[in-house]
Amino acid sequence: MIRPLTFALLAAALGLATPSAWSQGGSKVLRIVPHSNLTVLDPIWTTAYITRNHGYQIYDTLFGLDAKGNVQPQMVEKYEVSKDRKTWTFTLREGLEFHDGKPVTSEDVIASLTRWAQRDSMGAMLMSFATGMQAVNARTFRLTLKEPYGLVLESLAKPSSNVPFIMPRRVAQTPADRQIDDFTGSGPFIFKRDEWKPGERVVYVKNARYKPRSEAPSGTAGGKIPKVDRVEWVIIKDPQTQANALAAGEIDLIEAPAHESYPAFRKNPNIQLVETNPLGFNAILRLNHLHPPFDNPKVRRAAMAAINQVPILRAQVGLPDMYRTCFSIYACGTAYATSAGMELVAKPDLKRAQQLLKESGYDGTPVVLMQPTDLAVIAKLPVVTAQLLRQAGFKVDMQSMDWQTLLARRAKKEVPSAGGWNAFMTVWASVDNLNPLILQAVNASCDKAWFGWPCDAQIEKLRDAFGRAGDEAERKRLAEQIQVRAMEIVTHVPVGEYNFPVAARKNLKGFVIGYFLVPWNIEK
Repeated sequence: MIRPLTFALLAAALGLATPSAWSQGGSKVLRIVPHSNLTVLDPIWTTAYITRNHGYQIYDTLFGLDAKGNVQPQMVEKYEVSKDRKTWTFTLREGLEFHDGKPVTSEDVIASLTRWAQRDSMGAMLMSFATGMQAVNARTFRLTLKEPYGLVLESLAKPSSNVPFIMPRRVAQTPADRQIDDFTGSGPFIFKRDEWKPGERVVYVKNARYKPRSEAPSGTAGGKIPKVDRVEWVIIKDPQTQANALAAGEIDLIEAPAHESYPAFRKNPNIQLVETNPLGFNAILRLNHLHPPFDNPKVRRAAMAAINQVPILRAQVGLPDMYRTCFSIYACGTAYATSAGMELVAKPDLKRAQQLLKESGYDGTPVVLMQPTDLAVIAKLPVVTAQLLRQAGFKVDMQSMDWQTLLARRAKKEVPSAGGWNAFMTVWASVDNLNPLILQAVNASCDKAWFGWPCDAQIEKLRDAFGRAGDEAERKRLAEQIQVRAMEIVTHVPVGEYNFPVAARKNLKGFVIGYFLVPWNIEK
């Protein structure tokens, strides 16, 4: 009989600390299996969610977004807006400190926002309206606009990739195209760089000097109270080993379990499933516009016509109560969701795809489709997608790799034969798909766009108009036009929505409901 592999066995094999060793001295340790290994530590340089999560452990933000989608002050104590809405003055809360004991100042904020805006589409849009930012004093800074912009607070409260985290000025002055190497933050936990072992574990300790807000936590807003002394991310790639370790109590929670693990979790009286992100996730197929064959819009439309959400979702998720089709680039059920321009997505047709591919002049150029083998919540998406593309007439070269390798490779603009790529699949938390400025996938600003680099002046003009729109009706009209155009040029292909709740031991409580797992307020 083969003995199930639990974390205790894995730890012994790798020479890692055991749970009993972690608990010495009576300290409370929260042991989390994160959805991925952590290799990139700069949450402005990459949109990877694992790095975003790392950012929320150690940094703070000027504003947060509560679970109802309302912007709330976070590091900001108060703000004022001039009558012409072109001058915004913000005052920081008193007593904010970085982990090295130095105060958080206006200069730190200005440098942080400047760097963030160079990497983030919503930040770039905000700064396109700005004439500048000035420090009034150590705790007060001013943002001056050329004309009113309706999404100032929404931009500063952006909850997911890329997040406008506040860093020390010396760190934020790192060029935006280079990763930072100093991880001093001011958030509720401190990164223990000396204990970081990529591929094994990441360690954070409670920031005893952190001053949380008095409000109840909600989403990324409210009081971020660390209720454990130490958070350990334990890297376990194999889903069954994760499940065994959770059942044995050797870890406390799994952030993103494999969907095939949920039936057993539901039957285990010691395990709870916690939906920290009720809106769920949106899956997409991303195409590279730089190189053949997807430099041809007709080829991209042929690929879109081949993609059928139902078999892809069924293969990836399997549990009918955890997935749903969605024929919009915006999260279904939210303000801007619409079916306009989604005909090829809503009614996939292999014969139509074959015809479109023939008309495009496709010459059999292989499609290099990257597949992550160690990220269970998306690993099956490319497998079914590759089958559908082949049935449409594409030659597909599906290349398997770990998620961190995929993240590094997707940033390369080289041709596929020289280490580049043609397509990959991922999921975005629905909070990242709420409007066309947040949604990175419809940024069509050429070299400044998200990986895949679509280039379309019409979309950019519409996105600019969306930012200038003075009322909600106008924004909805523009959001619909952006979707129609995005599907015409095929910035990406929506593949549906699904959920993957956190699986945790029953002795944990205090989970913050909002958009993703956050460590504050969790009690053990």
